[in-house]
Amino acid sequence: MGRTVWAWVRMLGGLAILGVLGWRLGTSAFVSGLHVIDGGTLLAACGIGLLTTVFSAWRWRLVARGLGIDLPLRTAVADYYRALFLNAALPGGILGDVHRAVRHGQEAGDVGRGVRAVVLERTAGMVVFVAAGLTLLLALPTPLPSLTRLLPDVHTGVIALAVVAAVAGLLAWFRPWRGASRWARGLRTSLVDVRRGLLSPTTGPGVVLASTVVLAGHLATFLVAARAAGSTAPLTMLAPLMVLALLAMVLPLSVGGWGPREGVTAWAFGAAGLSPSLGLTIAVVYGVLAFAASLPGAAVLLYRWLAPRFARVAAAEVVVPAALSAADAAPPLPVDQGQTRVVRSPNHVLLPLIDANALDRRALAGRELAHAGKRSDIA
Repeated sequence: MGRTVWAWVRMLGGLAILGVLGWRLGTSAFVSGLHVIDGGTLLAACGIGLLTTVFSAWRWRLVARGLGIDLPLRTAVADYYRALFLNAALPGGILGDVHRAVRHGQEAGDVGRGVRAVVLERTAGMVVFVAAGLTLLLALPTPLPSLTRLLPDVHTGVIALAVVAAVAGLLAWFRPWRGASRWARGLRTSLVDVRRGLLSPTTGPGVVLASTVVLAGHLATFLVAARAAGSTAPLTMLAPLMVLALLAMVLPLSVGGWGPREGVTAWAFGAAGLSPSLGLTIAVVYGVLAFAASLPGAAVLLYRWLAPRFARVAAAEVVVPAALSAADAAPPLPVDQGQTRVVRSPNHVLLPLIDANALDRRALAGRELAHAGKRSDIA
């Protein structure tokens, strides 16, 4: 019940933000975001999306391998594309990750471990995303006076979070949590997973590198959206605004990623002395480009849905001999254990599914009985 209420709060919150933006800035900013997109812009966004998806899938593979689960990179890329598409197409923004976690756990034979691998991968990506974004805000000159006043407090908060993370990492590495209660067992399992999946020398650097590349890809897509929308502001001025917009996507109030991103972008552009409508248009263009970059996931979803059905149809119709008695006169055919072999006849008669191995065994038994009868007659 609580999860259902929270899902409704997330969706209604995102819709409320979009409604307020439409009321204050008008719908022209949304419509303009669709008109300014051309083929070159889409191609650039899809290329950047391919890069970020491959690195995200590699990050997932590293974490899963740290937890003892084998995950080929090709499979990880396909499943990640499918999850991105479902996240963008369905309300909530996390249903694709839930599907990815459960399906991978089922394929690996351990649903719990598969789910924990996805949770750790997403959490690590978000932590690096937020930490790198805040670092950029601290390092770049910002055009927002109100943000400048908050930077010292933000810096203190980042240091506090880093200290807490370091202490938790040391506990996970040197002193596994002890206790027999359910809470203690769960905490001990989580700490061990963090140690193996994130803090080990074979996974930690790769996770940080992949997350950094993903953040750079999002910033590049935002820059493409800004230029497509007609913004001529220098990159040094746009960078802090883009980082703020991306950090807003972490807020749990969205409809497929829409809502906080558009609100924060419009506010940031207005506070920086630029047009709020232009900021909203840039955010809309970014959302459309992100959705377009996830469309290969729709192809993966369609293929995974149709492939088993085509396989069942192909197995349900087997070509068998028109005259089954001809099997007695034919030499024994090779038998593949556990498989249904296709047998061709001169006139290619289609009959319901018949186990060709059973036909071979029946014909062989008939010939053996015939030879036994001949031997008895001779004797």
